[in-house]
Parts: sequence; structure tokens; C-alpha cells
Amino acid sequence: MAVSSLAGRRRFRALLAVTVVLALAALLAGCDGESRDQPAGGTPGEPVTVTRVIDGDTMVIEGGDRVRYIGIDAPEMPDEQLAGEATEQNRRLVEGRVVWLEEDVRDRDDYGRLLRYVWVDGTMVNAEMVRLGLAWSRSYPPDTGHQALLDRMEDEARAKGLGLWASSG
Repeated sequence: MAVSSLAGRRRFRALLAVTVVLALAALLAGCDGESRDQPAGGTPGEPVTVTRVIDGDTMVIEGGDRVRYIGIDAPEMPDEQLAGEATEQNRRLVEGRVVWLEEDVRDRDDYGRLLRYVWVDGTMVNAEMVRLGLAWSRSYPPDTGHQALLDRMEDEARAKGLGLWASSG
């Protein structure tokens, strides 16, 4: 019986060690400053396929709906600084891919576009565009569910001098 009890304690300690390592890994993954601010329930919304990117903060999904990213504003006009780069980065992130759309308060804007946070591979695209310095964080109440994250991403991009905040020399 003592052997069985000793083996049981060893198994318990090994299981405890694995649990601690996994918990630490999960904690560190959630604190890396990246734009992975996923809700506790996992990827929100329904999966949809992106058929076309319009610019740095707007895309078209299967069925033809246009989706405007909540909480950000990317340069769009050809003469605006980094408009092409923002569009191209958005294209790399989402075009032709399955994404998940998360609603906030309003369903659509005054132009009939869906208002959503866009997720791909566990990353919020809205926040990623801001983190890279390719979009500004912009609060459009009442849709402010992730505004603190977006503001934090802008502060980080600005501090690092990325994209829109890069020194012009």
C-alpha cells in the first residue's frame, strides 16, 4: 500500500507541475502586449469569408455586406499618408480568409455597413491595424466595448514611432 501511495503522490506532483506550466504559459500569452484581447468565451460571432478588402478599415464579406471596423480609422484617400500600406496590410490579414465578426451596440452605420470587431486566428484585426501604426484609435459611441484596448495599441504604436507616428526624418 505504501508503494501505491508513493506512486499516486508522484503522479499528482507531475500533474500539478504540468498544470502550473500550462497556466503560466496561458498567462504569459495573454500579457504580451499584442492585440489578442479575445473575450473569455473564445472567438466571438459567426465565421464569414472575406471576399474583398476596400481599404484599411472596411471589407466585403460573402453575401455582399460591407463591414466597417469598429473603433478605428485608417487612412483611405490615395494622398493620405500610409493609405496604400493600410489597405495592403488589411488585405494580407483578411482577404479570402474566414474571419469572425463581433458586434458591439449598433448593427449598422448610417451608410448601411455592418459595424464589427473582426477576428482572425485569435487576433482582433481592428487592434492589429492600430498596433502596427496603420490606423488611429477612434471612439464612436456607443460602440466602445474594446476602446481601451484600441487606445492602448495606439499609445504603443506612437511610443515606438510606428507607421502614422514614424518620424518623417
